[in-house]
Amino acid sequence: MRPSQKNIKEIAENLECGMICYFNVKTGELKTIINSDSWELAEEEAWEEDINEIEENQDAYIEFHGMSSHESFNLMVDFTDMIDDLKLKERLIKGLNKPKPFRNFKWEIDNSGEYRQQWFDFKSSRYISYVQDQIELESFE
Repeated sequence: MRPSQKNIKEIAENLECGMICYFNVKTGELKTIINSDSWELAEEEAWEEDINEIEENQDAYIEFHGMSSHESFNLMVDFTDMIDDLKLKERLIKGLNKPKPFRNFKWEIDNSGEYRQQWFDFKSSRYISYVQDQIELESFE
């Protein structure tokens, strides 16, 4: 069983939030658990039942992880390349080339007016494509 478009959107949204998703290819069930690498203070007890189920039936699940830091950085660069406001584009480029590029980019985008929503839409679209690419790499029976 392949993930539906609804599943793909849900997986993408959860990955954006720093979660890990598991899709059961036999039942079509989607399980989302905390990614303790993304959430330093995360306690996995709330997800213990799902974690045990996934570990006991690993062959039935496809695992989806979020983008790496490098991929996320490239996502910001790609968005910056599309910006038509030259002053904002220059501020984003400068921010990406300084220490703490993720924080700098976030600050600029959060204070960019209309571009803030464009960033969220762009990132969401790219995450959906990212999930679809992972699905294409899997073999379904």
